Amino acid sequence: VALLPTPATARTGVAYFPTLAQAGGAVSRVLAAGIIPATMEFLDRRCVNAVEDHAGLGLDRTAGALLLFGDDGEPETVASNLARIEQLCLAEGATGTTVAADVAAADALLEARRCSLPALARLAPVTILEDVSVPRPRLAELVSRIEEIADRHRIIMATFGHAGDGNLHPTACVDPADGDAAERAHHAFAEVFQAATALGGTITGEHGVGAAKLAYLAEHLGPDQMALLRRVKAAFDPAGILNPGKLGS
Repeated sequence: VALLPTPATARTGVAYFPTLAQAGGAVSRVLAAGIIPATMEFLDRRCVNAVEDHAGLGLDRTAGALLLFGDDGEPETVASNLARIEQLCLAEGATGTTVAADVAAADALLEARRCSLPALARLAPVTILEDVSVPRPRLAELVSRIEEIADRHRIIMATFGHAGDGNLHPTACVDPADGDAAERAHHAFAEVFQAATALGGTITGEHGVGAAKLAYLAEHLGPDQMALLRRVKAAFDPAGILNPGKLGS
């Protein structure tokens, strides 16, 4: 634990890429260069268009992916890091980069990430948000698989997330009036969880394992880790009164 002073300055930029694979490659380049940005978020093509429809931020609708990056600290260091990030994005094939000139412009860029879920909620009456995580080099591959899975199950699914740590938020937009759409979405998510595991990732990056994921937990962890989790729970909850009804209770 450490106490850190309020950063002297914070700046934000955005880069557009023809494909998400290139955006993922740019993330790898940035981290390999020893730069640890304060912000490194991505939106896929469907998210970009949904956000633009919702908020009219002037985003490039032709982009295959948007990468939002930012840094904070001493002004000279921040300026140097952002300039280097821009160079690395362009080297990976970015079609354009912009660094916000002031706080108001930075807030406008950050709004693209903040309003992703509200924007997607406009596409259908029900949104189902999940989270999975993979090693950063597999980020683009998982998003491609998510797109293929969604198309095969005839589900609108968009993906945004934290590019810096490989954490993705695939979000299904479902109309309950569309017959078995909810069931198709759940089948699609089951395949997304399996894909994340196959790529060396996990079925959750930050949201934890809720009721919807319990069925996939044992498959993901295996019997030895499940047995260990049950022993840990029993040590702290011998009477089985915490989270009654959950796995292992």
